[in-house]
Amino acid sequence: MAFSILPLIVLALVFVLIAVRQVGRLRIRIWQIMLAGAIAVLLFGQISPADALRSINAEVMFFLFGMFVVGAAVTESGYLRAVSSHFFSRARTPDCLLLAMMITMGLFSALMMNDTMAIIGTPLILWYALRTGINPKGALLALCFAITIGSVATPIGNPQNLLLAQYAELGNAFTDFLAHLALPTAINLVIAWLVVRFFYPPPQECPLPPRDDPVKNEALARLSKLSLCIILALVGVQIVMGLTGRETFPLMLIALAGAAPVLIASPNRYEILMKVDWYTLAFFAAMFVLMQSVYDTGFFQGTIDYSHLTTIPVIMTVSVVVSQFISNVPFVALFQPLIIQQGMSIQQILALAAGSTIAGDLTILGAASNVIVIQQAEQEGYSLTFWEFFRVGLPLTVLNIMVYSVFLSI
Repeated sequence: MAFSILPLIVLALVFVLIAVRQVGRLRIRIWQIMLAGAIAVLLFGQISPADALRSINAEVMFFLFGMFVVGAAVTESGYLRAVSSHFFSRARTPDCLLLAMMITMGLFSALMMNDTMAIIGTPLILWYALRTGINPKGALLALCFAITIGSVATPIGNPQNLLLAQYAELGNAFTDFLAHLALPTAINLVIAWLVVRFFYPPPQECPLPPRDDPVKNEALARLSKLSLCIILALVGVQIVMGLTGRETFPLMLIALAGAAPVLIASPNRYEILMKVDWYTLAFFAAMFVLMQSVYDTGFFQGTIDYSHLTTIPVIMTVSVVVSQFISNVPFVALFQPLIIQQGMSIQQILALAAGSTIAGDLTILGAASNVIVIQQAEQEGYSLTFWEFFRVGLPLTVLNIMVYSVFLSI
């Protein structure tokens, strides 16, 4: 069977550039690389403009937009700092503070998407780390691991879970995810805390920042609180509808309904829109176009045998490994529609979700949220090297795979 190799070449170049992110002295951002790949397949006629437009998943794009609006509002208002202060003030030592930060960031990630928490959580975590003596590198690793692992538990925790819930046509996605993945996710968050504190032990004693109320904009904070309540309420409705066998509504409505109070009632709506991560939205739109052109070549359908992906550990391991080369969201967009056609059980489908997500625990390139954290940290004068991430992420990923495999195999 003859394949059009040009989209495959473009795909390879895109991921090489994402890995190095530099040509000579020119530093290239990830969204620029992906956008260049999408433009290339369009210009070379590998996908028509109409097909490119149809390939962009509108539900995912609107969901991301809504969540980014809410994320920008809770950050700009200072409400996130206030909520975090409430949780973190209960910690008595830096060690307990690190655990509290990881649990809080993991929980928010499950509800607001890991990419959102990568953007708004990085300056917050660094602020606490610098005031308590926690190693900034350890704090950044803790954030990366917490938002990655925490996002496993729900279909809105990360973009790949959202895509998977759509591809697999899970009628009660929240119920399926929470029933099978909530408990192992909680266990893996504690394991991540133990691993981070082993490599970067927090100081035994250090004065913790006093609890305060750093809200900067009371009106916007009230709207942010309303937005979060709407999101939580609609998530609850989705779960109840799934349990009672009723048809659920599109997940993007959760994010758009949550964003509505800010966009409609806030006089700061334009400032909030300016804070939305439009670059990440451009990345996803371009990714859908490039992956559709690659899918249309028929290469992966005709050359890869998916019938061997049957056991939970194998599914998870393959998902983790392959995601290192093409990142987890492109992995889902490119491979999972093919794999799901094999008639997999709900446990196997959730293994794909968990495996492609915790791929972000292994290396920086395993998840877009890692890259966002590193880019945000570099603006504050801190960073992590590939090796610093990998030496901690490797044992953690192995432990994560073991825990999820056990629970999904029961």
